[in-house]
Amino acid sequence: MLRVKDLTHRVNLGDDTLTILQGVNLEIKRSESVAIVGRSGSGKTTLLGLLAGLDVPSEGLVELDGDPISRLSEDQRAQLRAQRVGFVFQSFQLLPTMSALENVMLPLELGGHDAPEKKARELLERVGLGERLTHTPRQLSGGEQQRVAIARAFAADPIILFADEPTGNLDNHTGEAISDLLMALNREQGTTLVMVTHDEQLASRCARQFNIEAGNLTEPGHHSAAQQIRGAREESVQ
Repeated sequence: MLRVKDLTHRVNLGDDTLTILQGVNLEIKRSESVAIVGRSGSGKTTLLGLLAGLDVPSEGLVELDGDPISRLSEDQRAQLRAQRVGFVFQSFQLLPTMSALENVMLPLELGGHDAPEKKARELLERVGLGERLTHTPRQLSGGEQQRVAIARAFAADPIILFADEPTGNLDNHTGEAISDLLMALNREQGTTLVMVTHDEQLASRCARQFNIEAGNLTEPGHHSAAQQIRGAREESVQ
C-alpha cells in the first residue's frame, strides 16, 4: 500500500540547511494500522505530510498504491489525494459556517457522488451523530467535531487514512472514544490507517508502531541494516 525508500527532507534557513528527516525507509501493507510516535519537533508531522503527498521530499521515493507520488506534479498529487486519501487532524478543520451534514457532504459533492446527502447522513449516523446533523462546529463538543471530521475523512471511501494527533485536543475519556471509532472503522472498512501521535497508549492499539527521533525512524524490535552489520562485527570479534 505505502512504500518509502531513502526519504530525506531538508529545509533552507537562510545560509543554513535543516535536515528534518534522514534516510527513512518504510513499508505499510493494505489494511494495516500503523502508529508513528515521537515528541514535538521530531519530524513526525513532516513525515505524515510527505507520505500523504502534501509535500515532496528532498530525496527519496514515496509510493502510494503503486503510484510514485513524490514524483507527481502538485495537481496530480491533489487528484490522487481526493480519490484515495482521507485525513483527520488534531484541530478538526471543519468549515465553521457549515452544518455537520454539509461538512461531510462537501467532499462527496466535489467528487461527483450520486447521492451525497444520503451517504453523509449514513456516515454521521455511523459515528453517533444522527441527531446532530444540522449543528455547526461551534454547537458541537470537541469530540463531536472530531467525529464529524472522521465521517468526512471516510466520505470518499479512501484506501488510506492519515491521522495527525487525532486525540490531541480531547480529554482522556473522549480521546479513548475517538480512538475506538478509528480502530473500528479501520477493521470494518479495511482502510489502511497511519497516525502520528505522542500518545504511546493510543499507538499501542495499532498493529505496528514506529518511533521517530531527530528525523530517524525505527521500529522497536527491528534493527536497521547498519545495526545488523555492527552487531555481526561485534560477534565476530568476540
